[in-house]
Amino acid sequence: MLRILCLALFGLLTGVRADPGALLRLGMDIMNHEVQRAMEESHILEKMAAEAGKKRPGVKPIKGLSNMKVKDVITPVITLNFVPGVGIFQCVATGMTITGKSFTGANMEIIVVLNITATNRFLQDEETGLPVFKSEGCEITLVSVKTNLPSNMLPKVISKFLDSTLHKVLPGLMCPAIDAVLVYVNERWASLNHPMPVGHMGTIKYALASTPTTTASHVQVDFSPLVQQQMGKTIPLTNTEEALEFPEDYAEGSSQLLLSAAFLTAELGLLQKSLDVKIQDKMIGELPPQTTETLADFLPAVAKVYPKPKPLVTQININKSPKVTMKSGKSLLHLHGTLEMFAVQRGKRPVSLFLLEVHFNLRIRYSVHENRLQLATSLNRLLSLSRGSSSVGNFNEKELTNFITNYLQEAYTPVVNDVLQVGLPLPDLLAINYDLAELHIAENALVLDLKQA
Repeated sequence: MLRILCLALFGLLTGVRADPGALLRLGMDIMNHEVQRAMEESHILEKMAAEAGKKRPGVKPIKGLSNMKVKDVITPVITLNFVPGVGIFQCVATGMTITGKSFTGANMEIIVVLNITATNRFLQDEETGLPVFKSEGCEITLVSVKTNLPSNMLPKVISKFLDSTLHKVLPGLMCPAIDAVLVYVNERWASLNHPMPVGHMGTIKYALASTPTTTASHVQVDFSPLVQQQMGKTIPLTNTEEALEFPEDYAEGSSQLLLSAAFLTAELGLLQKSLDVKIQDKMIGELPPQTTETLADFLPAVAKVYPKPKPLVTQININKSPKVTMKSGKSLLHLHGTLEMFAVQRGKRPVSLFLLEVHFNLRIRYSVHENRLQLATSLNRLLSLSRGSSSVGNFNEKELTNFITNYLQEAYTPVVNDVLQVGLPLPDLLAINYDLAELHIAENALVLDLKQA
């Protein structure tokens, strides 16, 4: 297959490298799809062809050729190759027919197949911090030329005319097309600078941690995400001693997004206040009626204080930031807080029965819907339970282990899942469809194996 558009994309800027909270690896599949789409959706070659015959200020007419038009532009065929430490070498094949009146006065057609080469540097814009492509040194190489000029004309005359004509026409026609495609691709990164909401609790912004780098199989983009509460306070990512790296068991040239456990922890920190809840339903899931009579089965002292059943109200507060941990194949959400139960008597203020310090974790299942990361949980384990205060006398809190465990699963886990339905935003760039990704839980990270439709 002929190759035309040759783009070497360079990562040239240096700087202080921040600890990334997310990594994006763009393989040949994503990059090829994006450049091909930019060429097709922009219709840039067709637009350039339509402009070819128009008079432009400062452009002299071509001697020996009048009424020039360009038609029959061949759909480009694009291939890519990564150049380690440099960028991407991209080639596109196309062709076209140039028509007009020649110096002989006859109608002329020139059918050409050509190569365009350009060096396009991959830079980081100093003002916006976004990646940008910039082309340099565009050149045109003719692969083949056919014409309907009479065969009895002197070959040298024809050759000189074609060479002169094409080298005047093609650079002005094709090189601006390269720049236009790069502008189109650059626009696909622009949304990275837009903070994305997490409900009404705050925003996420995927800022670049460093200039993207290129290997033999992919471009890697390191993000230092900014997690900001609604009032403007930033939630820092917890420092980890282990370097964030992609697992090695993915096909060479494929694309993945890696989200660290520290980053997910910071994101869920935005939702901490939403996890505080007062539960006053009498009937909850598979639980028995929430009354002092039911509680007395686990804590007999309650029956002495309240011989007649009274409704229960439970207040759960999360007083430490939620924490996400990940081991291969398993992810947990750790919650620390207090659980306080009240007895409700008609016409009187609720009376606190006891307050417990609780630490429990929930197992997390991940999915993607409408390009947002979705989390759903189920109770994994009640890790610790200690008595903070009691109005029903001293008791061994272990007596309440089964009661509290069941309560957290049936009454509180649905509350957590309702809060998590807001979803977490993913990097908005290159129109990547994250819904197609396959998700894997690795050591200290969630990996989205990106796919093309």
